[in-house]
Amino acid sequence: MWRFRLIPDKTAIPFLTLRRTFFAISIALAAASVVVLLARGLNFGIDFAGGILIEVGTEREADIGQMRNALTGLGLGEIALQEFGSANEVLIRIERQPGDATAQQAAVTTVREALGANYGDNLSYRRVETVGPKVGAELIQAGIIAVVVSVFLMLVYIWFRFELPFAIGAVIALIHDVLLSLGIFAALGLEFNLPIVAAILLIVGYSMNDTVVVYDRVRENLRKYKTLPLLELLNRSVNETLSRTVITSATTLLALLALLIFGGAVIRDFSFAMIWGVIVGTYSSVFIAGALLLYVQPQRGGQKRTVGQAERTAAIDAEPEAEALPAEATPALPEPEASIAETVAAAEAAEAAGVAPEEQAEEEPQSGSRRQRRASSARARKRRRQRRKR
Repeated sequence: MWRFRLIPDKTAIPFLTLRRTFFAISIALAAASVVVLLARGLNFGIDFAGGILIEVGTEREADIGQMRNALTGLGLGEIALQEFGSANEVLIRIERQPGDATAQQAAVTTVREALGANYGDNLSYRRVETVGPKVGAELIQAGIIAVVVSVFLMLVYIWFRFELPFAIGAVIALIHDVLLSLGIFAALGLEFNLPIVAAILLIVGYSMNDTVVVYDRVRENLRKYKTLPLLELLNRSVNETLSRTVITSATTLLALLALLIFGGAVIRDFSFAMIWGVIVGTYSSVFIAGALLLYVQPQRGGQKRTVGQAERTAAIDAEPEAEALPAEATPALPEPEASIAETVAAAEAAEAAGVAPEEQAEEEPQSGSRRQRRASSARARKRRRQRRKR
């Protein structure tokens, strides 16, 4: 039966051969992101820059779109609305107004008048708060700590699951993804708020998941192909996981595109951040994470090398094996020599039996190994005892 495959089962794309080109692209994009962040900065939303919070309750299910239209033309700057707890509770966030507390109170009054004109007495104001710059600075600090701690924990996780060279490569790829995500928000001037911080953390986790899949295949191939050149082994590993990586990213992008198109203005920036993060994370997993292992040199064979292990193994291999003596080769006590009369009688008996004297004194040649000579001597003594009995 014919089956459609987005990526063939066996590919041989030379990803690692083009690593210098992709490294140059990534370094250029990361540098541009740093420059934009330093020059323009992020467009912090109400969560970070401060503003006004108004919690409103309605008698029936709140119409968020109608409320947003009623507050859009008031000249108060950025206004964000979202359900808070239930369908008849709405949280309104307004950016901080220039001036002191009087200016903030005037903005609250303007909002109440606009909502009263559309809803009348069907609204109840349950909470009115003003978020100052100090709270915004604390939230910025908390967001930075969250991202840094997540990257550090990823480093520890990869270190324990694989080994340190893999952890170094994974963390460099993560920093690359975070820088490019922050850079696109600074370049486009999109609002940066707490949901975007959550998107950054999700990007870190998604990118690490793709990288772990590639690294797990690299570890398997390091044990399987112990003499294969590292460049060819890494390229084989990336190609073997390419189908899984692309299909997973494609299905995730389909869901995120649906959120971007049909989710509305509330989650549009969040959806865009996730889409960009999936694209960047897939790119770094395929083109960056595997290629970095060429420079950190992971351990081959799947076992950690200990001090002196190679020397001890070589000494054991070079030591000759001791020969085990068989039980019949155990030296026997010499028998007492026969008297001259007994020797003459044995010779006469042998002549009477038709056995040549040469056969009576037959001895095995003295050539050969020590074990063979011992066995030959034992056989000769046995034959002499049998002849004496006759």
